[in-house]
Amino acid sequence: MHEGPFRIVGEDMRIGLLALLLATLLTGCGDGPAPAAKTPVAKTPVAETPTSTPEGDGTLVPSDLPTLSNLPRPDLTVAPKKTTVDVRVHGADLSWPQCPKGLGIPQKRTEGAPLPTAAARFAVIGLTNGPSFVANPCLADQVAWARGRQLAVAAYAVVSYPDAATVRRHRLQGPYDGRTRLGALRNVGYQAALFNLRSLRAAGLPTPVVWVDVEPVTGFDWSADVDANAAVVQGTVRGYRDAGKKVGFYSLASFWQRIVGANLRLGLPEWRPAGPRGQAEALRRCADSWSFQGGTGVLGQWIEDHRDRNVTCPGAVRDLREWFGTFR
Repeated sequence: MHEGPFRIVGEDMRIGLLALLLATLLTGCGDGPAPAAKTPVAKTPVAETPTSTPEGDGTLVPSDLPTLSNLPRPDLTVAPKKTTVDVRVHGADLSWPQCPKGLGIPQKRTEGAPLPTAAARFAVIGLTNGPSFVANPCLADQVAWARGRQLAVAAYAVVSYPDAATVRRHRLQGPYDGRTRLGALRNVGYQAALFNLRSLRAAGLPTPVVWVDVEPVTGFDWSADVDANAAVVQGTVRGYRDAGKKVGFYSLASFWQRIVGANLRLGLPEWRPAGPRGQAEALRRCADSWSFQGGTGVLGQWIEDHRDRNVTCPGAVRDLREWFGTFR
């Protein structure tokens, strides 16, 4: 290694450079002359680029907002659905009690009861004079009355338990095995429906539905056997359905269970009476809690001024043509 005079010369050079650097730094401090002021250079103004939306560039938007990109976008090509307004429609029912006095079978003499008022928009007209196989004696006149007022119309018919002679007459006439007791009773119910359909057509009553009235019939008592009674009702329902009619029931839970038993649950539409308790009670009975065979309430009925008044249940009737016919 050569360390002689070359090392001394290198150190002297380093010392000289450090001294020169120190002098230069001291000159820039307050003791030396002030540096010359620089002439400011004018800047050319630059036009700001406008943001793409009037809300700005997003710097003021809170960072903790929920993400909206996962929500479905509205389909602007589809028009919004119209909201259906639920309107209560008022009507009435009439049958043999409204016929002129003195008509009908001895057990069900007509009463000359008042006809529906002008407030009624529909009329449910009874086909029977009480029991099955006995026609309303003024059915054609009542249909003509409804036609003259251009009311929407429907039909109802009482069903009753047959006597022995009626069973013998009709037990083999129908789609069921009439050699069995229940099959024979179903055939009788089936024939009762056909009887009422003939009356309906003869009177010119244009209805899409027949309401089957299941209640005690004075003078034509139901049997003590709920299965036998249910067989009659089942045959009646099939008779109307085979003819293309919609079927519903008029009854109460107490009537239904006493006559056909709690186990017969057909899930058909229901028309529920409230007696003299008023319209508010009739509407209250539209609730599912008043169902007697698993069906939906469509009509509520109450008695006022010696008339049977009716109202459509809330939300049940969107189109009257589903439940009522019209005259041409």
